[in-house]
Amino acid sequence: MKILVIGESCMDIYQYGKCTRLCPEAPAPVFVPNCKKVTNAGMSMNVYNNLLAMGSKTQVVTNLGWEEITKIRFVDSGTNYILMRVDSNDEVKNIHGLSEINFEEYSAVVISDYNKGYLTEKDINYISDNHPVTFLDTKKILGDWCSSVKFIKINENELERTKHRLDPELLDKLIITLGAKGCQHKDKTYPVPLVEMKDAAGAGDTFVAALAFKYVETEDIIESILFANQSATKVVQKKGVSIV
Repeated sequence: MKILVIGESCMDIYQYGKCTRLCPEAPAPVFVPNCKKVTNAGMSMNVYNNLLAMGSKTQVVTNLGWEEITKIRFVDSGTNYILMRVDSNDEVKNIHGLSEINFEEYSAVVISDYNKGYLTEKDINYISDNHPVTFLDTKKILGDWCSSVKFIKINENELERTKHRLDPELLDKLIITLGAKGCQHKDKTYPVPLVEMKDAAGAGDTFVAALAFKYVETEDIIESILFANQSATKVVQKKGVSIV
């Protein structure tokens, strides 16, 4: 089993501190950082690291210099509430050398598209045309360009943005994540147990990684959904962007 991950990556940084008062000059919280700072690889690299943790042989194709692209979250240590997120250097150049990839080497391809410019609709169509088991997690509005994708992971907000243009033939491909309610596929809901959620950041990456991992192993999408639900439930109980 070997899975290829393609998409943008960044560094997720969590700066912890205290927030106990408001600024006198404006209605803004005063954040005092402490020495706790957590850094993790995010986006496609988070999918990649989750697959490695599950035991998959995995390769990733991502943007050069991704370590310089940062998402810094300022977090109150007491409540784990994110006060602010600061993004920097998030312009990404289009993928280079896509046609040189030998897709036959892989059991599945996971496309982790954050719509930053690394992958175009044409690129994604090319990938799915060249591999029959392609999982898509995208911020783009869905359309004909993803008709050859095997499964599409999408959350409720993304579905709301795209449903007015959604081709009926794509409906059976959708796996809709519903947060604490689990996920939905072909009008059936697959619930998750109620747990104390500490941070949902990166849970979608874990979900799509687990979905692909189990599907390659079993070729059973229902069993894969249940495993993905279980994996995402584990990571939301941890602080920061986490892996299983």
